[in-house]
Amino acid sequence: MKLFNFFTQEVAIDLGTANTLIIEDGNIVIDEPSIVAINRRTGETIAVGNKAMQMHEKTHENIKTVRPLKDGVIADFTAAESMIEGMIKMIGSKKKFFTHMKMVICIPSGITEVEKRAVFESADHVDSKETYLIYEPMAAALGIGLDVEEPIGNMVIDIGGGTTEIAVIALSGIVCDQSIRTAGDEFTEDIMDYMKRQHNILIGERTAEQIKINVGSALIDLETPPEDYAVNGRDLMTGIPMQIVIHYKEIAEALDKSISKIEEAILKALEMTPPELASDIYKTGLYLTGGGALLRGLDKRIAYKTKLKVHVADDPLKAVVRGTGIALKNTDRFSFLIDRNSV
Repeated sequence: MKLFNFFTQEVAIDLGTANTLIIEDGNIVIDEPSIVAINRRTGETIAVGNKAMQMHEKTHENIKTVRPLKDGVIADFTAAESMIEGMIKMIGSKKKFFTHMKMVICIPSGITEVEKRAVFESADHVDSKETYLIYEPMAAALGIGLDVEEPIGNMVIDIGGGTTEIAVIALSGIVCDQSIRTAGDEFTEDIMDYMKRQHNILIGERTAEQIKINVGSALIDLETPPEDYAVNGRDLMTGIPMQIVIHYKEIAEALDKSISKIEEAILKALEMTPPELASDIYKTGLYLTGGGALLRGLDKRIAYKTKLKVHVADDPLKAVVRGTGIALKNTDRFSFLIDRNSV
């Protein structure tokens, strides 16, 4: 058996719209942006992950950067395959000796059968011999240490880059869920629009992302507000580069509509919850995971709206991939894993 294990490579992949994380042997070995840079002339992949992100929005006509995932699902198959392949190559070491690759890949709960097949096909192209899929909220629940097999209801809210997944989990299954395409990317677009509308300044995706990280907020009044942030961009009136200083209250205003959509989806999921599970959720509260959970004041805003306790995971960005790693180690035990025959 040990010899067979030597010839097996097991990886758990959180294929995210914004970032892709890979776990091997219980450790996170890859944490890179989900982006590839491609040579337009040859179709060859020049860079993957951080290197490609450095080129994003700075390329000339011979190079294009592609984000293969949109709204949590594969939008560009070729780019997705070369991204997965590039990241698996980054793991390095003696991979050429491995003959049997086993993968567990994380997917949004609102994914269609066709989109599931696309994920399986991408895994085939990187020579995966055994592929399983796991829904994001289930992986997040495992990653934050919830016992998903118990007859107790837990609500997990995973705010990623492309989708917000809200699910009530009990007895190894998703009882009811809401999957909306309002998440981190939408927040970034809101910031870009706000800057254009309010300050007549044109900024790129990367700058908007930095604004979100440095002064992003879900509330207009924070107990410990972040310092004002200097933003560089292009003046729409003169076309000359300029700098302005942004306050967190402005960003809270810019993100208000999108956060309201997430709140509505949470309330809708709570409405659909069977009464016995709703009673459990009242005791246990709501669990926030994903990059969006790091937005200042979001937990307080959701708690105020639902009148329930809201817990933010210790490391919300890595909760999903850790859960995917747990599922990889227990593929025989967990009935909620989807294999090729289920599609």
